[in-house]
Amino acid sequence: MLSVIALGALLAMLGQEAAWSAESAAKMQTKEEARASVPASNVLRLSVDEALALFLKQNLDLIMTRFGIETAKGQQITARLFPNPTLSVGTLSAMTSGQTIGRSAQIATQVQQLFEMAGKRGYRIEIAGFGTQSAEASFEDALRQLGFTVKDTYYRVQLAQRRLALAEENRDRFTRILEVNTIRFKKGYIAEVDLIRIRLQVVDFHSQVIQSIQEGDIARADLRILLNLLPSTELDLTTDLDYRPVDPDIITLRRVALDARPDLRVKRLMQSQRVADLKLARAFAIPDLTVGGGYAVQGPRGPDNQQQVILNFGVPLPLFNRNQGGIMQAEVAIQAADADLQKTLVQVESQVDVAYRNLIQSRRLVEAYRGGVLEDARSTLTIVERAYERGGATILDLLDAARTSRTIQQNYIETLFNYQRNVFQLESAVGRELSS
Repeated sequence: MLSVIALGALLAMLGQEAAWSAESAAKMQTKEEARASVPASNVLRLSVDEALALFLKQNLDLIMTRFGIETAKGQQITARLFPNPTLSVGTLSAMTSGQTIGRSAQIATQVQQLFEMAGKRGYRIEIAGFGTQSAEASFEDALRQLGFTVKDTYYRVQLAQRRLALAEENRDRFTRILEVNTIRFKKGYIAEVDLIRIRLQVVDFHSQVIQSIQEGDIARADLRILLNLLPSTELDLTTDLDYRPVDPDIITLRRVALDARPDLRVKRLMQSQRVADLKLARAFAIPDLTVGGGYAVQGPRGPDNQQQVILNFGVPLPLFNRNQGGIMQAEVAIQAADADLQKTLVQVESQVDVAYRNLIQSRRLVEAYRGGVLEDARSTLTIVERAYERGGATILDLLDAARTSRTIQQNYIETLFNYQRNVFQLESAVGRELSS
């Protein structure tokens, strides 16, 4: 009698599975038709490399940082310019009764030119050159940091997709189980509490589906902002979240980071710029020379010498101000730049070391999951589910196997994402891509 009941339940379940399969096929067809109805111009297929290329072209933060390079080049042009000469025109007249400017005044025209001494112009050019190089290195550093953000956001979308696929698989599995057990409950084969437990599990999986959809939408919105795309643009990401083993050498990574990190180059250029600032500050202690020349014409009632040539020299006397304060400030600025460089060196080495250790640990964890744990979790759930269908397992056994399988698969997806993220963090810490 029991075998007949079990057989009837199994046939009912198979019928429900067939109905569910037909319904799922209809839903998938509806989704495909809806996707096909979206204008092709609004669908953008991107690999991770294509996303980075589009980021380089359209990211607004990079564009604004690039403007800083042009600003520094403008300062370089300004540093090369000589001071403008000064043209002065003056009159001198004894305004006595009956005299006019045209009859008795003196008109003098003079041009003065400032000559900077002690190599001040050369030091300004040197400082501006360091400024341009520093702006270029700052752009590279922005590219390094934002590039990590682009890749991280790209794979956050893929992480949400993997979570969604897993949640939908679990939801659909337990939806079928719920449909079969609803029939079994109506026929009195199972207790109501078991049916409630299955129903609660379906609701939990449905909640996970909604949460994964929301996480994917947020990640896509962040990626559109980074790529400067319209919100209406549908993204189709083609690079999967997959395991690509890398085994870098920490000694090489440290050496490359100290040479390649653009923020370190910024600090070194800042240090050189502060040294040039000190040279300029010391040069300001030496006064500049002003040379003037002109020509003066007097009226008909002036002195006998009615035409005069003017030549003068002007030099400030450095009796009190010899730029002592500016020199002291420049010396302190060099010390601050040295300390800032040493601080950045320590930070870079620490970042490389931490990122490397995180990568190694996450790689070991991924490989542990890929060593058979995933398949064991899936197989255990399938075995328990079949046993439950035949009456050889309780609903608690099934729910426990489902939770274990879900936890293992979710942990693997999270571990895979963390591993990929650690690869990107190590690349960002080193300033170079890692070879597989």
